[in-house]
Amino acid sequence: MQRVDVVIPCYNYAHFLQECVESALSQAGVDVRVLILDDCSPDNTPEVGSALASRDKRVTYRRHSANKGHIATYNEGIEWAGGDLFLLLSADDYLLPGALGRSAELMRNNPDVGFTFGNALIAEPHGIITKRVDPLGNKSVPPKQVLTGPQFMRLSGANNLVPTPTAIVRTALQKQVGGYHKELPHTGDMEMWLRLASHAGVGYINESQAVYRRHSANMSLQYYGKTILPDLRQRKKAFDILFRQGADNLKKDEKLRRFLTRDLGKEALRMAGLAFNNFDVATAVAIQRFALEVSPEVRNSLPWIKLVCKQTIGPKYWYALNSIGRRVAG
Repeated sequence: MQRVDVVIPCYNYAHFLQECVESALSQAGVDVRVLILDDCSPDNTPEVGSALASRDKRVTYRRHSANKGHIATYNEGIEWAGGDLFLLLSADDYLLPGALGRSAELMRNNPDVGFTFGNALIAEPHGIITKRVDPLGNKSVPPKQVLTGPQFMRLSGANNLVPTPTAIVRTALQKQVGGYHKELPHTGDMEMWLRLASHAGVGYINESQAVYRRHSANMSLQYYGKTILPDLRQRKKAFDILFRQGADNLKKDEKLRRFLTRDLGKEALRMAGLAFNNFDVATAVAIQRFALEVSPEVRNSLPWIKLVCKQTIGPKYWYALNSIGRRVAG
């Protein structure tokens, strides 16, 4: 039976903590150990965490005397881990039955796989499941699939393909590649999956593995104004660090680097279009300039042409045309 060390960073999530911890402890087919890392929460996390640890010897509760932030907390968890497999599970998320067993089995049968991920369910603040995230699409995808590192990187492109609470990593590989970069507070997960994939294969499980809770305290998936450009710059920095510090074979792969930067340019144009649709013309122009900076060839792409057409028409008339189009389509 493989041991899975589950690190649960917690800041102000006492009301979710018990559900999260119990979802890990109830996993069948694996030997689970849990570390709750309380990053100096001002709520009643100490009471909840201590109670959970006192009821089950598999649970350890540790509280910071001062807030260290999520990157330092993640890296502390990596240092603590010593089992076969490792999972960082935010206290506001939780695992679904069988998730760890499915991942452990895939990795036991495929020694070349460095980490696995799967589908996730999205829950609203009241706990009702509203959406399912299928990273590879559910159609024609086998129950389990093994990707090479380069295959995973191309599928991921400039976006984070992995629902974080589903990512189970071989502890030895995690120790080998190191922890999260403090320079990447918003794109650390994306860079980590790419870094791991530069050293090993990636397993995908086409089942719902965990529940990601969406609420006002985590980043909106919708338009978020002036933070778009900083987020895109973080992704570029993630690529720069990846190709500087990743596996030796990755550092020499200029073809893959061009692919990723071109995909980032296209994603930037998509976000520029979103800003334009929200009448934020200045932000749209700034993001468009960034897209050209990271990948000059995007000037010949369809997203670029579409954005230029929007800018030529102007936001007011573009909105009017879109409204007419939606009415006709309806």
